[in-house]
Amino acid sequence: MKRTLAAGGRLAPILRAGLISGVIVAAVTYPLAAVGGLGVKSGVDWYTSLPSDLHVQPPAQTTYVYASDNKTLLTTFYEEHRKYTSINDMSENIQHAIVAAEDARFYEHNGVDVKGIARAFVANHNNGEVTQGASTLTMQYVRATLRDGAQTPEEVKDATEQTSGRKIREIRLAIELEKQLSKQEILERYLNVAYFGHRAYGIFAASQIFFSKSPKDLTPSEAATLAGLVQAPSLYDPANSDPGPATERRNYVLKRMVDLGYLQASEATAAEKQPIKLKITNPPNDCVSIPNNINSFGYFCDVFKEWWMEQPAFGKNAAERESNLRRGGYRVVTSIDPRIQAAAQRNIGVSKSSVFANGVVLVEPRTGLIKAMGINRYYSLDQSQNGTNSDYNKANANIKGNYPNTVNPLDGGGLSPAGYQAGSTFKMFTMLAALQSGMKLTQSFYAPNTYVSKYFAGWGERGSCGGGHWCPSNASAAMTGTQNMWTGFGKSVNTYFVQLEQAVGADNVVKMAESLGLTWHNDVDTMMATYPRSRTWGAFTLGVADTTPLEMATAYAAVAGDGLYCKARPVMEIWKPDGTPATYTNADGDSVMAAAPQCKQVVDPQVARAATDAARCVTGYGAARASCGSWNTTGSLPYNLLGRPIAGKTGTTDDTRAAWFVGFTPELAAASFMADPDNPFNVVGDWNYNVPINAAVLTLKDALANTPVHYFTPPSGAIVGGAKYVEAPKSPAKPKKKPR
Repeated sequence: MKRTLAAGGRLAPILRAGLISGVIVAAVTYPLAAVGGLGVKSGVDWYTSLPSDLHVQPPAQTTYVYASDNKTLLTTFYEEHRKYTSINDMSENIQHAIVAAEDARFYEHNGVDVKGIARAFVANHNNGEVTQGASTLTMQYVRATLRDGAQTPEEVKDATEQTSGRKIREIRLAIELEKQLSKQEILERYLNVAYFGHRAYGIFAASQIFFSKSPKDLTPSEAATLAGLVQAPSLYDPANSDPGPATERRNYVLKRMVDLGYLQASEATAAEKQPIKLKITNPPNDCVSIPNNINSFGYFCDVFKEWWMEQPAFGKNAAERESNLRRGGYRVVTSIDPRIQAAAQRNIGVSKSSVFANGVVLVEPRTGLIKAMGINRYYSLDQSQNGTNSDYNKANANIKGNYPNTVNPLDGGGLSPAGYQAGSTFKMFTMLAALQSGMKLTQSFYAPNTYVSKYFAGWGERGSCGGGHWCPSNASAAMTGTQNMWTGFGKSVNTYFVQLEQAVGADNVVKMAESLGLTWHNDVDTMMATYPRSRTWGAFTLGVADTTPLEMATAYAAVAGDGLYCKARPVMEIWKPDGTPATYTNADGDSVMAAAPQCKQVVDPQVARAATDAARCVTGYGAARASCGSWNTTGSLPYNLLGRPIAGKTGTTDDTRAAWFVGFTPELAAASFMADPDNPFNVVGDWNYNVPINAAVLTLKDALANTPVHYFTPPSGAIVGGAKYVEAPKSPAKPKKKPR
């Protein structure tokens, strides 16, 4: 017995010193310890009682977000930048280099390198500290898997702390893992979880970040450089100001590759003489990392994130959905069209240095796909050089204005509830509610210049008259007279639409707006939209509630789509890492693709077609079923600019603090606004009424260039109310007053 221990030589002092327990010896060097009288029986029992199944959590992977062309990368989302890569897509150079650097006997052992562990134990004992780890690639993979699958701080500690117990558990799991997986499978998994520094998790990220290439294209020198990083990513980082340690480590790995027969000595010698040539790529993360050449996509990116956080496909709550976005490894093809987005930015009519924001949003009918979100701002968190705030109180408080840099979602969506009054564009909701209730396009009212409504404005409030009633007025005395829906909408006659609202009920108009996607952006609007108070909200038809271009484009897209409302959707396709589409189970138990449209028929198709016919009167295209009268609020500007069928509505608020145009064709709906996001009382001015018209219509023109012309379907005779078909006038008179 004693002679056998002597044969064990240098292990005995280590064992007596307690650096290796009888359990470790039993697990690692059983033939030696079995004769050592060191409680081996109990140690083996404990060892065999350890879990032998490694519960593998899929490693965190980067989510890639692309434009609709499936090529333009908008950004990525990640906690650990990683993209799982098959070993078939890795060059042999990196496979050989990692084995040479970390585990030369990888293809010989069964998960545990007994010689290596014995050597490490001796070295560590002699040095009085841990200087060698002796973990095989399999053991390192086990450790990374335990760490990544940890659910509590205690589990993280158990997976990473330097203890004999942790090493024993790794050994047990490594041996069992080698019975289940081939060496190549283990190597593939290892190379996908290893950390290479510089935010690079896995070989795909490391190849991309350090050399801007894929793992299959790595040269021996590049592979040796990356393999050398695993041991000490910070020390051997080749991007450090002193590349000496990285170069020495690379050369060591190259020599080991030669020793193992993976590389010719001449190749290694040639590589050693060359400096490490890096081509660093810094992967973007989140919306604030949108590349400069597509900076305006940042606002759309915020809308995408907001949409993602609402989807049941990605988790039960916000925390799970956020985690899935940053760890799930999805490939997202969004709805935004680079060509149309460029057109939107090109057709914005106000410079980025203006206090006034000018934006345009395009949404596709029948799908809800958001095709563009243009705005005259730079998407940036840096507001240090921004202009003076137009709000006096904010300026005195040293709060910068939102120009030219901001991440405020001025077009709608994102994290801000901000919105703007949209004026007479809301008359569409009144007309739809009236038509849905059974009224006809021929519904007529005498519209005086000022009308005493049944609604109350409050004593002394703007628009109040005798007895506290709300008494709206028209923009022009020329609007006085009997109007129907065609002429009332085309001329934007306030006193006609207030009477129409009274007839159908203000609460029903509010419900119509809500059914088409409008939400309430402040406490006052929320209160007024709540029944029964909504019955008293007479001013709603004149657009006194805050909204956004995204909401308005989506609502009008439903009109263009024959009453089919589709929730605004920023995605076309979402693929999981395994190449299958992301899905969820709906309330009916059906599997639904996460990127599928969310649509509902909220307006009768004939109602939508009738409203469209009246909305054609605004643009100069002319109605199909009646005369629009002698003039409208835009003249022929939209139709002349576009040169194809178009309907829509202008809108301005009190004193022209904001100006709007929402227009649509059978293919696309566009909403454009101009307002001061810092100071809603700052007047845009009548002279800027055409800015949103031009932005919306010219963007539609560019978007639809070289595509077939489609035509609106006229409404049936029943909803028209007896009016006869008339040829649409092509050259209506110019407006007598500014748009309302």
